Amino acid sequence: VVEQRPPRDIVVAAPLGRVPQVIERQRIHGEPLGRLLQHPLGQQAIYRAYELFTALLLGQLEKLHALQRRFRFVCVVGCPRHGGTYLIKHLFRSLGFDPAKVPNAIAHDGFPDAAPFLFAPAHNGYTAMMHQMAEYLAMVEVFFGTPAAGGGRRIVPKKATKAAYHGAFFTSVWGPDTEYVITLRHPIAACISTYQKSTGLPVDGKFAVRGNIEEWAHRDNLFTGADPATILERGYFDVYLRYWEQYHLNLALGGLGASRKRSLVAYGRDRIMSCADGLAERYGNRVAAEDFKVFDRAQAPREWSELAEPAMRRVAAAWRMVGLEFPLDELAECR
Repeated sequence: VVEQRPPRDIVVAAPLGRVPQVIERQRIHGEPLGRLLQHPLGQQAIYRAYELFTALLLGQLEKLHALQRRFRFVCVVGCPRHGGTYLIKHLFRSLGFDPAKVPNAIAHDGFPDAAPFLFAPAHNGYTAMMHQMAEYLAMVEVFFGTPAAGGGRRIVPKKATKAAYHGAFFTSVWGPDTEYVITLRHPIAACISTYQKSTGLPVDGKFAVRGNIEEWAHRDNLFTGADPATILERGYFDVYLRYWEQYHLNLALGGLGASRKRSLVAYGRDRIMSCADGLAERYGNRVAAEDFKVFDRAQAPREWSELAEPAMRRVAAAWRMVGLEFPLDELAECR
């Protein structure tokens, strides 16, 4: 499957035996590319990805409808550090998969990539997103290709954090029966969890880019008009909160809200574990949910609350405008 950027990089399915058990991204040039093209699975994956990419570019809906008749996507969507990794793990377990053996490109949110629109030399954000979606769908056909029992559709779990940016596109491609489990968390707790994952709050209290989530926060602040020259001089929570708010506005206004097959789960041990148990019961593989550990968090400065409350009210108001309820009280419990 050919990657959009840079154009000579290739994403391939690595077959182990007859059925690929690992799908990995790797760069190949020259002779290795020739070997890939000579392998039937390699040929099939590459040509199928381009076929689907063309369908997305030209609006060839029947090719997408054929996929939607074979697969039904169940997605966990939420800002990072909101409990999504735990739930997607249990969703795969509920369907009989060992999560440790599911490729990241299939299960997690790095692929296909979606982000605020970027138009740059040799790069069009929309085209790149469609290209990677085509690659992902070709991978889905390989990994989930066996027909479901009784000829029904196969359930395809996906942690789709980035679907919030272009929800209407994801739902249009995956189909109207796509289900979204949306995870929510108080921004102060999520911020603390984020900087703890990145070696701690910077000593000066200012924002720093040390990991993926901080990179996304920096990018989204720039997208909403922040001054590039001063963003790293602002307080850590100030920058994070703007990212958190914009993400949840995207969730409501980007098209996911139009889906009638959605559920919300506010962060918290009992609620998250209850959701995992519900998935296991629904899909028949009644594995007991692992303990969801909620760690004690560092005490946040008082001014963080003063910043968070109006941002949360703005999000709640935007959600109400499109007929959604934002669970302010439940989020306050798990702060």
